[in-house]
Amino acid sequence: MPMSFRGFTRPNATSGMGVADHTKDTFLELKRKKVYRYVIFRIDEKKREVVVDKSGAPAESYHDFTASLPESDCRYAVYDFDFVTPENCQKSKIFFIAWCPSSSRIRAKMLYATSKDRLRRELDGIHYEIQATDPTEMDLEVLRDRAH
Repeated sequence: MPMSFRGFTRPNATSGMGVADHTKDTFLELKRKKVYRYVIFRIDEKKREVVVDKSGAPAESYHDFTASLPESDCRYAVYDFDFVTPENCQKSKIFFIAWCPSSSRIRAKMLYATSKDRLRRELDGIHYEIQATDPTEMDLEVLRDRAH
């Protein structure tokens, strides 16, 4: 007779996380009101949801944003990229960045990989997605190339 493990629940890296209301609200403030240049999100394993880790004021630069990402831990981020088209029009595109440096823990990589789609579905209005394991994969030139 096969053994049954019903009722035996243990959080694991493949279960995915919920998305905090504050996370969605902060994204909407970036998208609609331009209150932030960027927002960085992290997974709070105790709360089992994606929460806001840090946000940057509209005057902050792309360098400020990349410097805010941890060197050896995963994060999600959205960045509001302003640029001028060849026709001289001011435009803005929102980038979703899945930051997962190669030096981060395997568990963190799995947790962030399995939770990403759920977060993306909650953040309506993202134009482009970038997956980066090192800073060169999300260089400012990469954003410029995608946005045009």
